[in-house]
Amino acid sequence: MPCMKTKLFPLICLVLVACGSTPSSEGKQEADFYQPVSKKANSAPSPSGESQGEASGEVLLELPRLEVPRSGERMLVHEGFRISYNQSWLIPNWVAYELTKEETRGSVERTDYFDVDPTLRGRQARFADYSHTGYDRGHMAPAGDMKWSKEAMDACFYLTNICPQNHNLNKGDWNDLENACRRWARRYGRAWIVTGPIVTSSEPKTIGDRHVVVPDAFFKVVLVPKGKTYEGIAFVMPNSAGNGQYMDDCRAIDDVENLTGIDFFHALPDDVEDSVESTLHLAVWQLD
Repeated sequence: MPCMKTKLFPLICLVLVACGSTPSSEGKQEADFYQPVSKKANSAPSPSGESQGEASGEVLLELPRLEVPRSGERMLVHEGFRISYNQSWLIPNWVAYELTKEETRGSVERTDYFDVDPTLRGRQARFADYSHTGYDRGHMAPAGDMKWSKEAMDACFYLTNICPQNHNLNKGDWNDLENACRRWARRYGRAWIVTGPIVTSSEPKTIGDRHVVVPDAFFKVVLVPKGKTYEGIAFVMPNSAGNGQYMDDCRAIDDVENLTGIDFFHALPDDVEDSVESTLHLAVWQLD
């Protein structure tokens, strides 16, 4: 039965490790949020779709913010997606991007060349940290969503976009969910996606010489335009073998906000955000 509401990660287990500053916001704005926006890494389109630049204080619709400021957070901007990187855990806090219908039909080939992120100074994971650990180098922004740009494809293999992920999950339910996101982007014209790890243990498992933290679970939240409003859905999947069907892991976005301490889609008007994040209309997602 889809959308089980009871999960293995109670809210009281949430652990927030200090890791950086919170992106600023100029508040909610009434706007036509589904105008096309620039994908260029050096621009920051406003919710209305106009490229305002970083200095304006505007945020992209897909960009979340951490509810609690975390020292050590590093914001990284790449073609097609942005990363909140945790230099304590050496994995991202979240990765956010917009995926359009046209981009799902890109033809750029997958590179499979994992590398350090040249835009980040200081601590980050290395390729060897994952070697012989039994964990996959799991993409947060998947290569399948970056086929529209060679630059975006190369960037999604930077290790700042990677987490230690159970192989069964990576090749199974997680991959199925990524494919579903592409279907939703094609059906509704675009999808705004935020994804990342969930760490609930006070002493999490680590791998490699640099002690890369192994997540307990992963989340993905998705927003699509529908008519003159929006619809949203969220997923939480344990980082383990034995997962079932991806649709069994769906839930309201509010649940993932409470679990992670991340505020998703805060650029939406308050009433729209409240409705989108508290309700779940299964017919929109065709999960049955």
